[in-house]
Amino acid sequence: MIDYEKTLLDLVCPMVDEPEKIKIQKMDSINENEVLLYVYATSSDISRLIGRGGNMASSIRHMMSVCSAVDNKKVSIKFESY
Repeated sequence: MIDYEKTLLDLVCPMVDEPEKIKIQKMDSINENEVLLYVYATSSDISRLIGRGGNMASSIRHMMSVCSAVDNKKVSIKFESY
């Protein structure tokens, strides 16, 4: 089984200014085939992760969907600032 939290953390840390402030949290989902991940970071880092028009967030979600295909799961990623 894939550690989705670590995989996502390894993916987003090189993209931000303050990688030590990133927190990835896995939440329970109603659907058992869905993995719900929340990325918490500073507002400037979240804007960088979302990107212009959401292009970077879309790319991150696509990369995670490739690794989740092994487990036949759907990954949903939400970006939140604190």
